[in-house]
Amino acid sequence: MTKPATSPGSNDEGSSRRRQILDIAAQLFARKGYRGTSMRDIGEQAGVLGGSLYHHIKSKDALFVELHNAALDGAADRIRDAVERKDDPWGRLEAACAALLDIQLAPDSLTTPMMNDFREVPEQVRAQLIARRDRFEEQFRSLVAELPLPQQIDRSVYRNLLLSQLNSAADWYREGGLPPAGIAAQIVAIFRHE
Repeated sequence: MTKPATSPGSNDEGSSRRRQILDIAAQLFARKGYRGTSMRDIGEQAGVLGGSLYHHIKSKDALFVELHNAALDGAADRIRDAVERKDDPWGRLEAACAALLDIQLAPDSLTTPMMNDFREVPEQVRAQLIARRDRFEEQFRSLVAELPLPQQIDRSVYRNLLLSQLNSAADWYREGGLPPAGIAAQIVAIFRHE
């Protein structure tokens, strides 16, 4: 089956061009950070002149929020898929941790750099990113709520410590050691006190 022909300037062509610009922007943000990336950088890398770039992208802030949200949406989908294959609460937590670590520890991960750039963005953008991150963390809130933890354990503290550990793994992880699934198993074993 062949793709239907599209005329120059068609919606498919515009969508493809926008996708290309988004990919370039994500790589630049991941490499240079929010402050270090300008719309000019994105346009130059994409081969798009200034005014034409704004045809595809509203603003740098809107672009960063869109890319951040898309990264979280993709991560949430992968975690949901991994968790659905498990029955017991600890297995579900371990599957979620392994999926998140797979994403964050991938050599070409754009998710981790984008998640770690909160301090660089303007306050109104930061508020949007934090609100979206909080919705993402709802998955872990639900998983921790299902765990048979001792009553004296504050589940909010537990969840935040777990997420802090997972989110910092890229800082200390080295190729050749345990794979992401092995690290996830170790983290869950520690958090389970085994």
